[in-house]
Amino acid sequence: MSTQNSESFNESSTTDQAKEKAQQAAGQAKQKAGSQLRSQVDQRSTDAGHRVDGFASDVRTVGESLREQGKDQPAKLAEQAADGAERVGSYLKESDADRILGDVEDFGRRQPWAVIAGGVVLGLVAARFLKASASDRYQRRTSGQPPERTSYRPAETSVPGTTRQLPLDPVVPATPAVPAAPTAADASR
Repeated sequence: MSTQNSESFNESSTTDQAKEKAQQAAGQAKQKAGSQLRSQVDQRSTDAGHRVDGFASDVRTVGESLREQGKDQPAKLAEQAADGAERVGSYLKESDADRILGDVEDFGRRQPWAVIAGGVVLGLVAARFLKASASDRYQRRTSGQPPERTSYRPAETSVPGTTRQLPLDPVVPATPAVPAAPTAADASR
């Protein structure tokens, strides 16, 4: 009986060890993924900050040009836009991933409707994009232009009066059946 207990204990401890190793590996993978995500956010936010600073500089130049032309009100608006863009650019350049993600989470908690509205707008934009690209593909297909894809997949068309779908091969055109030339055997009939 003691042999069975020790075998059961060994199996249990082996299972526990395997479970612990798996948890450690999962924790390490999660930690690595998190650090890679932070690194990407840091790099991309810094790049975006530099681009926004360039935009702010361009807007400021436009404002100065407008001021030289005597258009003070548009110049003032351009100056305000440039100031705002510079603040955003410096925030993106100076902030690390944890701060940016924390600020986004805080904004989502303070303004949930703004986040929902942003999601709806993004969904509508994506739907419009998909609809526009689908109609463009349809127009190319019906106008006889070759499809812009790398792999071949036959289009499907329905047979009038049925619900069956038949493959339509746009690469190989259908050729009409040509009757064979009459032979001597056909003449004797």
